[in-house]
Amino acid sequence: MSSDKLIIFDTTLRDGEQSPGASMTRDEKLRIARQLERLKVDVIEAGFAASSNGDFECVQAIARAIKDSTICSLSRANDRDIARAAEALKGAQRGRIHTFIATSPLHMEKKLRMTPEQVLEQSRLSVRFARNLMDDIEFSAEDGYRSDIDFLARVCEVVIDEGATTINIPDTVGYAIPELYGEFIRTLREKVPNSDKAIWSVHCHNDLGMAVANSLAGVKIGGARQIECTINGLGERAGNCSLEEAVMAIKTRRDYFGLQVAIDTQHIVAASRMVSQITGFTVQPNKAVVGANAFAHASGIHQDGVLKARDTYEIMRAEDVGWSANKIVLGKLSGRNAFKQRLQELGVELDSEMEVNAAFARFKELADRKSEIFDEDILALVNDESISSVKEQYGFVSLAQHSETGERPHATIVFTVDGKEVRSQAEGNGPVDASLRAIEAHVNSGAEMVLYSVNAISGSTESQGEVAVRLQSAGRVVNGVGADPDIIVASAKAYLSALNRLQSHTDRVPAQGV
Repeated sequence: MSSDKLIIFDTTLRDGEQSPGASMTRDEKLRIARQLERLKVDVIEAGFAASSNGDFECVQAIARAIKDSTICSLSRANDRDIARAAEALKGAQRGRIHTFIATSPLHMEKKLRMTPEQVLEQSRLSVRFARNLMDDIEFSAEDGYRSDIDFLARVCEVVIDEGATTINIPDTVGYAIPELYGEFIRTLREKVPNSDKAIWSVHCHNDLGMAVANSLAGVKIGGARQIECTINGLGERAGNCSLEEAVMAIKTRRDYFGLQVAIDTQHIVAASRMVSQITGFTVQPNKAVVGANAFAHASGIHQDGVLKARDTYEIMRAEDVGWSANKIVLGKLSGRNAFKQRLQELGVELDSEMEVNAAFARFKELADRKSEIFDEDILALVNDESISSVKEQYGFVSLAQHSETGERPHATIVFTVDGKEVRSQAEGNGPVDASLRAIEAHVNSGAEMVLYSVNAISGSTESQGEVAVRLQSAGRVVNGVGADPDIIVASAKAYLSALNRLQSHTDRVPAQGV
């Protein structure tokens, strides 16, 4: 590999999904994978095939559908996990097995209950087994940054000898400081005699807000040539290194980094919107690159400078990351072919004509209610779970509510339960509260709401409102998302969506990973 080529390894579909409530359906994962392929991501970590039958099917479907990116599956360092990953990746044009084991004293003693010598031998055997199944093998030393560097060097040397082609040194708990992490990677590579036989990778978590800085230090100081990251920095706890921030830092400061990335940055904003709307994790307005205010100028001095010369206050062009795509493209007179073409331009591929027709019918219904249809509106329509092929237990039908100053709000909702309509009503502290209480009065799920979030999809008063609801029940955390010009209807849709996810229990093992 060229020394100035930086590999972008996206783990939105695996590590990103470990965010509480961020689990995705097979169809949702496929849509995101296709957008990542359009973005020209080098490696897509599609999931953890051994964790559940559902995750296996997701990895398998993505491996068969994606042609331009390497498809990767995570596995623990045991033969069963590795064999399962290889089986899921059979249909991939280019596949990678990513196996990991913890190497820090704390993890080895408290979690694995293994001696360092046992971990060393397990690492050797797992990579040897994986290499017999596939040529492209990545090895990760979980909690690598908190490992003894001499022991870690022994592990890395052994797994490279066994055929590992990528060595990943994660900052699993987000403990690193940029300069120290960069020096750690550099020193480690110097200690490993065969370090030149593998590509070195960094995988940083954001617990101290330094995941991007640590990753870039691992590249610049440490000599790593792969960054593991997620769209919007999605991930467990405080998240992972943000793909859009790392990529734009490399491209904007090429004078400093001297590296090339293959990413087609004009698709960054579309990818960000898609991930946000599917997971219900909204992007904060001041988020770098993809936040609504990332290219906004409120100060009169700034506005004057930008009008005279954009580079006075802008180091990147908004259109280079895809903001120029945020235009009105369709209206109520638009036909089905124009709608289908716009879906393709947004990187959305529906599996059947029936799904396209259902989405188009919803588009026409929305166009009758609001005159201007934005890309975000279209993505919200496609993300509506009611057009999914997955059978739902609950579906929204209609809602009536009354709210008046000095009076207690009241709501009546009609929704389906296993295809049969039911009617329920309740009072609440506000119209949203009354509507959700009306649903719960019939369902009696007993779930606790741990998050309620409202986001305007576009920037006007006739914008659709996008609501995210996070429910917790019996140790499970799920997100539901709903969109509608009526924010109370959107709230009811989001609540029903979350209830559906609570019902679709899978046999996933507890979150694992680097």
